[in-house]
Amino acid sequence: MGIKQSIKKNQFVVNYKRMWRYVQPIWGRAILSLLICIPLGAMDSLIAIFLKPYTDIVVVGKSMVTPWYIPTLIVAFTTVQGLLNYGADLLSTWVGGKMTMAMKDDLYAKLLTRDAAYFDTETSGTIQTRYNKDAELACSGLLENLKNFVTRIFSSLALIIVLFWNSWHLALMAIVVLAVAVAPLTKVRKLLHSIVREDNLTNIALMTNYNETYAGNKTIFVYNLEDYQKAKFRRILRNIFALKMGIVTRTSWISPFMHFVISIGLAFAVLFGTWLITSGTITPGNFVAFLTALLMLYTPLKKMNKTVVSVQQSFLAIERIYAVFDSESAVKEKAGARELAGIRDEIRLNDVSFEYVQERPVLKNVSLSVKAGETIALVGNSGGGKTTIASLLPRFYDVKSGSITIDGTDIRDLTLHSLRENIAVVFQDNFLFAGTIRENIMMGRLDADEGALAKAVENAYLTDFINTLPKGLDTEIGERGVMLSGGQKQRVAIARAFLKDAPIIVLDEATSALDNQSEEIVQQAIDNLMKDKTVIVIAHRLSTIRNANRIAVMHEGELAELGTHNELMSIEDGIYKHLYEMQFKESE
Repeated sequence: MGIKQSIKKNQFVVNYKRMWRYVQPIWGRAILSLLICIPLGAMDSLIAIFLKPYTDIVVVGKSMVTPWYIPTLIVAFTTVQGLLNYGADLLSTWVGGKMTMAMKDDLYAKLLTRDAAYFDTETSGTIQTRYNKDAELACSGLLENLKNFVTRIFSSLALIIVLFWNSWHLALMAIVVLAVAVAPLTKVRKLLHSIVREDNLTNIALMTNYNETYAGNKTIFVYNLEDYQKAKFRRILRNIFALKMGIVTRTSWISPFMHFVISIGLAFAVLFGTWLITSGTITPGNFVAFLTALLMLYTPLKKMNKTVVSVQQSFLAIERIYAVFDSESAVKEKAGARELAGIRDEIRLNDVSFEYVQERPVLKNVSLSVKAGETIALVGNSGGGKTTIASLLPRFYDVKSGSITIDGTDIRDLTLHSLRENIAVVFQDNFLFAGTIRENIMMGRLDADEGALAKAVENAYLTDFINTLPKGLDTEIGERGVMLSGGQKQRVAIARAFLKDAPIIVLDEATSALDNQSEEIVQQAIDNLMKDKTVIVIAHRLSTIRNANRIAVMHEGELAELGTHNELMSIEDGIYKHLYEMQFKESE
């Protein structure tokens, strides 16, 4: 247990050293924002200081003339303290905001290095929390709490000085009571660690539920799932409520404990102070000033547990953030990786095996070559491994065994950027980004000129559709392209692939979700896209790939048949022949 605690402590220190990179560029303002807190906190003691002469002169001495400097200084110091508080808030917000921006920028860059397997397993709620909310907790939240702590520490120090200045006898007693009162705060981290982690996971589930409701609203409506979703949402809310109550149960007892201890301290102060006054050891002014300073010192401590909870949440957020930074993608670029300048000879799969889940192979020792300029179609029943091959080529995933080569070079020895620069993919359900049609097509090649853009639009058979829109290419299409039909989305994606002008094209069932009229138009656009390219077509409708140079039939993760349409149709009891005849009968 001691070793584990030592490791955790060392990791804790390392993480905070690593936080320096976000402080370093703005360290001057960061230090200033904390330095301002010193006089800001120390000025809390001034009221207690002024009460001594006021009590001794006016209250005890019964003088009708209040010393002019007391109200004047109170107004002056209070004004200065207010200005310092404004400056501290301004600086801490600026510093926290800058740190948060830099950390979010790094986290987003880290997110973009993740492989497809990461997005397969993590929920949208997890990603939003880990890469966004945690950064705010770790930077702005921690800095705000640090500002409050520094202010409170120097306020406490100044007030303790006032205590000793008025009566060292009473001050010693007050310090002992203070130590006993704050002792439980040292255990808060241990009390909160597990429950705050659970609370974080439940909030992630809540975020995921919101995202799924947004993305799956039509499915919810058409299957009348409103009651089901509401029940699921309520379960999450109940869990969040239970965890919040757990946090309160584990920590809020500290507050009444502190109230009790502090009340004892105040009672002893009154009794002991009365004796000191009557014995002539201190004046009534000393006692009033002492009691005021003691109340100002004790009162914020009663609510300190809430601040400590917030700080612990920030600490845990920092731990989660550096766990993200320290994690590695399964798909990595080798040191000294080569640039791919195109395809001259062939793409080859050499005994490729792959599995998404351990011990459940999706591809089993598949060997296949695609010559430069050739069109090869991958067909077969669902689950045969067709889409997996398309995902392995641009290294969305890496093969478990075997290799994929381009012109004899293993794609794992190529830079990811150059490999993907030479491949364009048109998916069955292409993702369009919120924005305009122009912006979505230009993502194929951001530096393309208007001539290249116009050619891509024409080749994708989008010209007539674009001309019907008042804003043309600058028409907003909504999130995920919700303002477009399925065929229009596909043609925008094809135009994007046209603009990229990559030598290798992967078509992943690009027409299977379309009606006959849309399919005909999209197929014409695809035919244009395929000219003079090396093409891998994944197709469900076999009528769309009859003109492929070769057809590879995948069955249960293995390459079962390979040849032209006519060659495969000549195989008695062949898989391709069976699939083709079934579809032909269905179409009849």
